[in-house]
Amino acid sequence: MKISYLGPKGTFTKMAVDALFPDEKAYSYATIPQCMDAVANGEMDYCVVPVENTIEGTVPITMDYLIHQVKLPIIGEIVIPIRQHLLTNRKLALHDIEAVYSHSHAIAQCHQFLHTQLPQAATHATSSTGTAAEMVAGMEEPAAAIGNELAAKEFGLTILREDIHDYANNHTRFFVLAKQETNVPATIGSGDQRKTSLYVTLPHDYAGALHQVLAAFAWRKINMSKIESRPMKTGLGNYFFIMDVSCEAEDILFQGVQKELAALGCNLTVLGSYPIHAYKEKAGANL
Repeated sequence: MKISYLGPKGTFTKMAVDALFPDEKAYSYATIPQCMDAVANGEMDYCVVPVENTIEGTVPITMDYLIHQVKLPIIGEIVIPIRQHLLTNRKLALHDIEAVYSHSHAIAQCHQFLHTQLPQAATHATSSTGTAAEMVAGMEEPAAAIGNELAAKEFGLTILREDIHDYANNHTRFFVLAKQETNVPATIGSGDQRKTSLYVTLPHDYAGALHQVLAAFAWRKINMSKIESRPMKTGLGNYFFIMDVSCEAEDILFQGVQKELAALGCNLTVLGSYPIHAYKEKAGANL
């Protein structure tokens, strides 16, 4: 099997890949769309992409590209604990650092530390935390990257400050995508819980429209763990709704929801019905 992920080495996505596919070959790509395209065009069998963070919420490019550009079913999910460190290519005092590089989400997750401890440093967004670490490793000027311990090891950087994220309960959720709906590969194992992700479009905007959609789930006692509106990109005020529910798409109650929403003129599209995998940190790991 071949797996694509947001690289280079040293990203949190690579941690997710290592947990899910410990014995398979993984190939890094510069952007999330490139990871998905590699599966869509048959270069890769699976891809692992970040979809949601505790602090910053949804990763918009992942959901927008998944819904508007490629049609890859979600076949699995894993949640990785996120520890952000300040990485430098040599020992520096904080006041010497002129620039900080990282993914925009990582920068936002460490806003308070940057605001109070590095007010003089300019921040620069990169495509991933691993890319930021790789860039800083090759710089001569006093700069830093925000990333994990894996990135520090991969690129020979010094961890100047540990755990600089603003909130301790920092986790990122990752999707496993495939070209077709398939059983979860044996190397991943089986998850204890299952979830279904979907999106719903309304026939038109009218009073109580969203309430009717939610009621179709509520009276059947189907638990909804997430709902989020996203622009349809067809005009201001036009939105669709992304939802996660705690049941399988084959469940008779869920099929009842589909029929009820169809009768209301709504369009329900299932993005995937998949297992949730628990991340098990390796003994002695400090990630």
